[in-house]
Amino acid sequence: MTSAAIARLALGVVFLYHGLVPKLLFLSPDEVRMIEAHGWPLSTQRIAEVAGAAEIVLALAILLLRRSRWPLWLAVIALVGLLADVALFAPELLLGAFNPVSTNIAALALCAIALLGERDAHRARPAPLR
Repeated sequence: MTSAAIARLALGVVFLYHGLVPKLLFLSPDEVRMIEAHGWPLSTQRIAEVAGAAEIVLALAILLLRRSRWPLWLAVIALVGLLADVALFAPELLLGAFNPVSTNIAALALCAIALLGERDAHRARPAPLR
């Protein structure tokens, strides 16, 4: 297994876990605070369910669409966007253990390893004969 494949697997597991456990199975108080900080008139539970489902779909895309790079780029955009969102709407959550700064930076590093490793592997393949 290549480092790019290991990074993709780990990243997929991160999104799967974060979509399933703190949003769908056991709604985390931190998730509730992040959602409620926006002041949306929608149900916090419903927003968490939709967000959790979206993370699971992204996880499955990362894990199953191994020849596609768009799930990795979508993960980059989501990780940067969600980190900026927390910084703007619930900055107190950036101070705790295992906070969005540390987890998102680690996940972004996994994205970079997967993207660079897959790019390098693609470049190393010989061109098809015609």
